[in-house]
Amino acid sequence: MRLSRLGFISFLISACVSAPQVQLGQTILIGRSIAYPNLAEQEFFGGIPFAEAPVRSLRFSPPVLKSSLNVSSFDASNFGAPCPQLGSPANISEDCLTINVLRPAGLSVGSALPVMAFVYGGGFSGGTRPHTMQLSWLGKVLHEEGAEAASRGALNLGLKDQLTAMQWIHDKIATFGGDPAKVTIFGESAGAISIALLFLNSGLEHLARAAILESGSQATTPAFPAERRELTLGLLNAYVAATKESHEVFPFVPTIDGPGGVVPDLPSNLLAAGKFSRLPFIAGTNQDEGTAFISTSVSNVQDIRDFVVGESFPSSNGQASAQFNTVVDLLLEFYPDDAALGSPFGTGNNTFGLSSQYKRLAAIASDNLFHCPQKSLDTGCEQIWSKTFVYLFEDPQAVPADQPFLGVTHGSELPYVYGATAMSGLAPANALSVAMMDYWISFAVDLDPNDGRGSLRPTWKQYTPVNEVLLQLNGENTTHIQDTFRSAQFSFINGVPSVLGH
Repeated sequence: MRLSRLGFISFLISACVSAPQVQLGQTILIGRSIAYPNLAEQEFFGGIPFAEAPVRSLRFSPPVLKSSLNVSSFDASNFGAPCPQLGSPANISEDCLTINVLRPAGLSVGSALPVMAFVYGGGFSGGTRPHTMQLSWLGKVLHEEGAEAASRGALNLGLKDQLTAMQWIHDKIATFGGDPAKVTIFGESAGAISIALLFLNSGLEHLARAAILESGSQATTPAFPAERRELTLGLLNAYVAATKESHEVFPFVPTIDGPGGVVPDLPSNLLAAGKFSRLPFIAGTNQDEGTAFISTSVSNVQDIRDFVVGESFPSSNGQASAQFNTVVDLLLEFYPDDAALGSPFGTGNNTFGLSSQYKRLAAIASDNLFHCPQKSLDTGCEQIWSKTFVYLFEDPQAVPADQPFLGVTHGSELPYVYGATAMSGLAPANALSVAMMDYWISFAVDLDPNDGRGSLRPTWKQYTPVNEVLLQLNGENTTHIQDTFRSAQFSFINGVPSVLGH
């Protein structure tokens, strides 16, 4: 069973025109054309298997690359079946390791366009159909944890699925008019977490030349040895039962799989040892990431402690150790019960009718899960590879009008990156959306978001050891700020990585 992740559904509008075709080996792929208002025609080829179906003898086993389809023609006009998951539609299937390609109309072998391979989010446990920005994106993922899985080499299968999909892109994308030497892998949330982990120790540099990480890094979810995750996984009913029994906020996430594995050690140890791919990357977070993951009913210190225990999973039975409790005590000192210091940041004493403890926990969750791990990646890689561009997304127009307590929360940059805000949003957010698309695409094309193509926009300065600077993406004032905000809190959290699973 492959458990997929939540994808961002775009605003595609289908047009009835002649179906495009691609010759892939001995198979003709029959796709469909897509028309956007006032934009160039696109061609879609979906549901293409990149690995053998993970069923029967291949269930809970490392993926096997599918080199050919062994049919004369293949209907690629729709997305593949969603993987088994909670609340999933009726057409779920274990045979869900599929890939989807979107390209400009009229391409042919030899066109050699840059490729953007998107890994979508959803907590490593849900999702149906992803959408992509340019030429290609990735499909489904699974994480099976526990000592038994470790003994069979079946840990981190989702990360292995992604590497297999990247290998498929490397081998096949030229057929669609893409350049296998110019692949940028990018993702959001669990997708970005996956890419950041693949940055460490996987040989990702042989399959991609650059990466973009949106709201997720190598330590956003805690990493612990497999024996801490003794959850029984069978088919969907067992998955539901295991989810209910788990003490973790995200029970199905990558785990440490030891020597020779994809994640052989804590991410902080791998970074410190310089074991990461030397790839240029864009990375960033949204201002109020944590508000999406906490309950509005939070009202006391015990609620905060319970959440931190759940997100960091300090033991197999969910009970915190003395060392962990000491760290939480200190954490609460760094984040006092002061609404003006809480998240949504910059909203003063406004509690939106909620307890001040909500804003307190939202700040802790934002920093511990997102901002601090992101800074560890930025500062860890900048010492060796300076081609790093970092952003902080904080556009006020991204705040939901009916839920202002969320602030600029997790996932709120996606409509900007994919152009929904550019096409239907109000000024100045629509102009920011155009600029963000151009930054992302320019980086994929030229490894530089400042290639002079597309819209007029501020030059994005590199994040370097002598100038740790972020581009503040704000429609009202896109400018650079120094990466020094909440420095005392960040130093504390990043100073105890092993306790927090970083």
